[in-house]
Amino acid sequence: MKTDPIKSKKDLNRLKLYFEKKGNMRDLALIVISVNTGLRCSDILELRWEDVYEFDTKKFKAYIHIVEKKTKKIIKIKMNKAVIDCLKKLKAYYGKIQKDGVLFKSQKGKNKAISRIQMYRILKQAAKLLKIQGNIACHSLRKTFGYNAFKKGVAPAVIMELFNHSSYAVTRRYLGIDQDEKDKVFMSLNL
Repeated sequence: MKTDPIKSKKDLNRLKLYFEKKGNMRDLALIVISVNTGLRCSDILELRWEDVYEFDTKKFKAYIHIVEKKTKKIIKIKMNKAVIDCLKKLKAYYGKIQKDGVLFKSQKGKNKAISRIQMYRILKQAAKLLKIQGNIACHSLRKTFGYNAFKKGVAPAVIMELFNHSSYAVTRRYLGIDQDEKDKVFMSLNL
């Protein structure tokens, strides 16, 4: 089933605020890191503290370096202020962290990340409660990254490269360009 990006910044902020008000820093970080990196949920859930934090200097790294599960390609992602600020909150929330500790701890198992199914449930439940339009699921966060990059004027070819897509057709589907988006182009020109 096709998932949709969260197109409304207001809805995205409501989603983040929902988890923040609940004091659920893990799920807040899951949202913030996902929409700011564009990583697939399978890669997000594999993140460990050593991927984002330099234990020797006690500072957050500038980049996340990982091997994508799906493509087996090495990717390098610059962490922006929103990601680093959220990771600081998550670190404080957990208290003590370990190099090989997962970022998104499950309640099941000592150092086990939440499952993709649990991530799906978290997003579905919050989207339903907040009445966020569209089919919101795990992949929606990756699509939200692409959609917002596109809206900020990032060239589709660059987004395609960031996503490691093999064709522009795949990237175009991710961007969630619908008739409303097309209509805005026609209405904005008035040449």
